[in-house]
Amino acid sequence: MAAHTAILIPVFVLAAWTACVLLRVAFVRVTGPMRPHAYTLGEPDGVPARVAIPNRNYMNLLELPLLFYVACLLLFVTGGATPLAVALAWAYVALRIAHSLIHLSYNHVMHRFTAFALSNFVLIILWWCAWQGVRALAQ
Repeated sequence: MAAHTAILIPVFVLAAWTACVLLRVAFVRVTGPMRPHAYTLGEPDGVPARVAIPNRNYMNLLELPLLFYVACLLLFVTGGATPLAVALAWAYVALRIAHSLIHLSYNHVMHRFTAFALSNFVLIILWWCAWQGVRALAQ
C-alpha cells in the first residue's frame, strides 16, 4: 500500500475505536441506575463514575483527535504521507487507545496523563509533517 493511502488506515481505526466507546456509553446508560429520560439535558448530577467516565472518554475522543484527522487528511491530499508520518499516525492511535483503556479500566491519573501527553507530542510532530506536505505542494 502506498504511504499516501496508508495514512488513512489509522484514521479509520481511531474512528472505529471512537464508535466502540460510544457503544459503551450507550450500554452503561441503558443498563445504569438512571432512567434514560434523566439524560434529556445532558449528564445529570449524581451519575455514577461507571456511567460518567465512558461518556467523558468519548468526549475526549472527539476533542484533540479532530486535529489528528485534519493532519492525516492534509497528508493524504498533499501526498506528504511519508513512512515517518504513517508511523506517527499509528503511534498517535495506539496512545489514544491506551489512554482510553486506562481511563475505562483502572483510571490511574498519572498513567492516563502520560499516554495523553505523549499522544499530544506525537500529534505536534504529525502536524509538522503535514505542514511540510503543504509547503512542498505550494512550491
